[in-house]
Amino acid sequence: MKQMIAVLVLCIVSAGASAQSALPPESGRARVERAMQQVQTRFASANTTHDGKLTRDQAAAGMPMLAQHFDEIDTQHAGFVTLSQIEDFMRQKAMTR
Repeated sequence: MKQMIAVLVLCIVSAGASAQSALPPESGRARVERAMQQVQTRFASANTTHDGKLTRDQAAAGMPMLAQHFDEIDTQHAGFVTLSQIEDFMRQKAMTR
């Protein structure tokens, strides 16, 4: 009888594990979307000139983590980055993880 209960418990546990592994990876996608929304909000706050461009000084003042990667994002060496460039950079980093 104890063996039968043990087998039943193992079956239930393995069925639960199989069901969890079949779930789509929505949490990763949702996390990236949430991060993108936060970046948009922070970009708008840091862009004190409201010109759609963030200079190194603006990044340092309003988005310090972005300032650390400024040269990587500013691939054209224009002295500023746009929201689109930041989002592209974030997507590239997310894909390499």
